[in-house]
Amino acid sequence: MLKTLIIIPAYNEALNIKNTIEDIKENAPDVDYIVVNDGSKDDTLEKLNLYNYNYINGFQNQGLFGAVQTGFKWALYNDYDVAIQFDGDGQHSALYIKDLVKAIEEGNNISIGSRFVNEKKPLTPRMLGSRLITFAIKLMTGKRINDPTSGFRAYDRSCIELYANDMNNPPEPDTLVCMLKNGKKIKEVQVTMSEREYGESYLNPINSIKYMVTQLISIFLIQSFRKVGK
Repeated sequence: MLKTLIIIPAYNEALNIKNTIEDIKENAPDVDYIVVNDGSKDDTLEKLNLYNYNYINGFQNQGLFGAVQTGFKWALYNDYDVAIQFDGDGQHSALYIKDLVKAIEEGNNISIGSRFVNEKKPLTPRMLGSRLITFAIKLMTGKRINDPTSGFRAYDRSCIELYANDMNNPPEPDTLVCMLKNGKKIKEVQVTMSEREYGESYLNPINSIKYMVTQLISIFLIQSFRKVGK
């Protein structure tokens, strides 16, 4: 398998981080991982030290993009072929790591762990934003991404460099448009995700609406016109 690094951004995940890392150790034992502690205010750092997990400690909260980009920089510096973004809250399963890497080995630049390759997206208010972003990406690129908000993604070496060095290239749904417009190949891989066991997501109803609006504005007015390196 390609030399692969799992990047785990973690902010206040003291109650979840042990299960997350043990899942990786059990189901993807040959894959390296790095936790990026994003200035957690709980006991996340203490748990990382207690269990002797691999981590980079951020002294202040950078937000999801800053934490993930730190991981990309680590992957680039250590010459990894594949970097996988993997949530620290237990929602993603390491069982699918090999499938995401296989998609990269097949020649794709990005593979997305998708809930909706073989499964139908439910008609719920929660999925309204996802449906709108899917429609916007399709409209601007001709490519249908069924689960654009999934944060479970693998990136090849060319994308590692782009995401590590470009401050305007956060690993969010809108930048998939930029990648597609610039010739990157994206494949979705069917996965199953779990609900967060402890803690709360920042995407409450109000933040979800703000997020959706921001993503749509970026897709239509910014990402379609950006150019990136090879």
